Amino acid sequence: MKIKVLENKYSYLEYQQLIHQLLDSGKVTGDEQSESLLEYTKLNMHRMHRWEKTFSPSPVLIKKIAALKSPLQWVVITEGWCGDAAQQIPVIEKLASFNSLITTQYVLRDENPEFIDSFLTNGARSIPVWICLDSKGEFVWKWGPRPQAAAEMLQLLKNEGVDMSVQKQELHSWYAKNKHFAFQSEIEHLLAHHSSL
Repeated sequence: MKIKVLENKYSYLEYQQLIHQLLDSGKVTGDEQSESLLEYTKLNMHRMHRWEKTFSPSPVLIKKIAALKSPLQWVVITEGWCGDAAQQIPVIEKLASFNSLITTQYVLRDENPEFIDSFLTNGARSIPVWICLDSKGEFVWKWGPRPQAAAEMLQLLKNEGVDMSVQKQELHSWYAKNKHFAFQSEIEHLLAHHSSL
């Protein structure tokens, strides 16, 4: 399946600059505007900057990323207020830096409804969604919106009727404790299943 490259895409730096510019105007990315989304976005910028400084990939994963021999496009569907995206985007960007054949692009979900609708998760427009394309723009993989272990924990909390605010706290505590070991394991699995890259 060939994926059409979107015009309204951002580099990592452009994505961050856009979020900061909107925050300066009291706004957030996406169709919905609210005080809660504004606070989430501010918190997410801190999360992203923290992971930029502290995340260190495993030597095994670095070696596998560096060994990729074909040009790849990593496209991430996101929004600035998305907590899962803030946790994972710095990791994706850091991994891309280990191979000059990898380029990253960030697209906003609400700006691209038809695009996200091609990559639904259980029928929902869940984000982030990380899509890998080969040098011809052909689809290689889709990952998201969170590691399986985190998804299972969140589902358990939902089943138990735990309040949404507590669910979010537990989710971000899980990220802090896990330090992206689960995410890296899933990335290694993706690479192993696409050894031709």
